[in-house]
Amino acid sequence: MREIVLDTETTGLDPLRGDRLVEIGCVEIFNRMPTGQTFHRHLNPERDMPAEAFAVHGLSGEFLADKPLFAHVVEEFLEFIADAPLVIHNASFDIGFINAELDRIKRPAIARDRLVDTLLLARRKHPGVSNRLDDLCSRYAIDNSHRTKHGALLDAELLAEVYIDLIGARQSQLILAAETRDTRGGYGEMPRRQREVPLMPRITEADRMAHRAFIATLGDKAIWKDFLGA
Repeated sequence: MREIVLDTETTGLDPLRGDRLVEIGCVEIFNRMPTGQTFHRHLNPERDMPAEAFAVHGLSGEFLADKPLFAHVVEEFLEFIADAPLVIHNASFDIGFINAELDRIKRPAIARDRLVDTLLLARRKHPGVSNRLDDLCSRYAIDNSHRTKHGALLDAELLAEVYIDLIGARQSQLILAAETRDTRGGYGEMPRRQREVPLMPRITEADRMAHRAFIATLGDKAIWKDFLGA
């Protein structure tokens, strides 16, 4: 199953009061494994950058001034996410900003039934404790030492790792790897489980006899005889 892990950075907290998107980062995962495919864009918010927001992500108005508008990247963004479920930490925040930008250019909103909110998943699994992204990285031993400021793509990459642990997919992969070692006696590049009932052979004894008869007709002129003893 294809899923998209998504994060954004903004000029503030409320799109209804004029705050805008300044960065979108997306990471593709397939069958709960990152594929390496990403979407990442900085955006011109067409407004100033409040000091509070700059302190969070470090994106200045000067840096963003020559970046594309959301309207100029929307087709590429929508093509990348397609109809996949969107995995977002505190999903109502990010989707609120994305839908506000879509509304500005008269495009349909993204349906909320597509959202997988990892903050809600974390609160159910770890009630009564902080479930910020940094906390979850620490809890699942995910290295976030290079995260000195918020960044949409970096946070989406970290969230993809957290999500895999949060839903237990990594544990399932480890169990499969252990089964593979048991059945194959080592580590294979592509884990494969041993069939309980072997497939029936596709080559019959008649096929083998026909092949031997054909080989016999080649005699000493068979081309492989030129390489014998080489």
